[in-house]
Amino acid sequence: MDVSTKNMLLGRGELGHPELWPHKAEAEAHKYYFTVDFGLRELPLEPGLITVRGPRQYGKSTWLETELYKSVQTYGAGSTFYLNGDELVDADALTRVLEETHTLFSPHAKVKRLFIDEITAVAHWEKSVKRVIDRGLFRDVLMVSTGSKALDLRRGTERLPGRKGKLRRSEFIFLPISYREFKTRTQNILGEKSWVAYLLSGGSPLACNDICQVGCIPDYLVQMIRDWIFGDVVASGRSRMNLTHVLQQLFAHGGNPLGYAKLAREAGLANNTVASGYIEQLSDLLCVLPAWAWDANKCTHVMRKPCKFQFINLAAVVATHPAQLRSISDFEQLPTATQGLLLEWLVAQELWRRSVLAGTDNPEAIGFWQSEQHEIDFVTAENEWVEVKLGSSGPMEFMWFPKVFPKKNLTVVCSTPFEMQQVRGISIDEFLMAF
Repeated sequence: MDVSTKNMLLGRGELGHPELWPHKAEAEAHKYYFTVDFGLRELPLEPGLITVRGPRQYGKSTWLETELYKSVQTYGAGSTFYLNGDELVDADALTRVLEETHTLFSPHAKVKRLFIDEITAVAHWEKSVKRVIDRGLFRDVLMVSTGSKALDLRRGTERLPGRKGKLRRSEFIFLPISYREFKTRTQNILGEKSWVAYLLSGGSPLACNDICQVGCIPDYLVQMIRDWIFGDVVASGRSRMNLTHVLQQLFAHGGNPLGYAKLAREAGLANNTVASGYIEQLSDLLCVLPAWAWDANKCTHVMRKPCKFQFINLAAVVATHPAQLRSISDFEQLPTATQGLLLEWLVAQELWRRSVLAGTDNPEAIGFWQSEQHEIDFVTAENEWVEVKLGSSGPMEFMWFPKVFPKKNLTVVCSTPFEMQQVRGISIDEFLMAF
């Protein structure tokens, strides 16, 4: 259904047409239906601008349709309308559509809302929003926009000072579903292998449903994620082949510090600036974050040293990894070292998810600590220290930790739980269920 027809029906308050809600209907038809929590439990009643950024295939459009439905149902005909950035060619087209849509609102609506899906598909979208607001339009409307280009959405909102209303919070990151939600909704049907299934899904509701219902991640979903990542990179003027080489090096060196100069050299890039550009774009897509070495004495990250490149989107790993992971058995056939790396990235994704949900100013500020003798995989912005081991571990391995860090506590994710002063070993299942 085209946007004009959809808005005509919304203006009349006619919600019974199934074509109005394709994403919502598809999600509700799945055997397993998951609720996403990213910190925005209810939309505010006051006007302003809310932006929700996040990767593709994680349910943003489904969430938006659900909120759109609830809004019309609650506040009546003429209160809520919809636009789709994927269908607009440029900022001028967005301006024209915004002007037309503003005339549709009922003057009697107590609450007015406009939902714009994938607004970052429109280059310089913020100029259009600024233009119409400066003309006095939409000052009494709550605009809710989503986008998959995290940098575009973040920079766009930064260019709208004074035009986002008086909302307590206006920017959100759309998150994977939690492991607790995954296990609860699926009634733990996979038992002790649940964490592997969750890892392969990346927390994407669609992937979670498929791996539980049919036992594998479908190829079409993998291809959509690949198309989104490679499409955005190529659209920015970068090379598809170079991105492939960068990803190969991230997989090959994962878990170990890697400098930009070495990444550029081994990926066949011109220099470290070019390599940094590819990493920056993968970060903007919320796929990868550079984890810098942590100086425990100065309590700061050391940016001049090589960093670890941690994936925080496991669905992106599954979509681009050469092992073509689709099922739990595929994971179990991997070399132990590769399994351990994927486990580390699962922990990275979870630490990042928790930090975002907690409202941390800089959730990407996840580092690692390393000395000549020892290493800790993660040091978070909340001063949480976490070590990850695929197999067994025990107190003897960490007798050194209380001596080096007498005021710190360490969590060790391993297959053999243990407890000692300042150090606690827990299973990956317990770690993921803790939040």
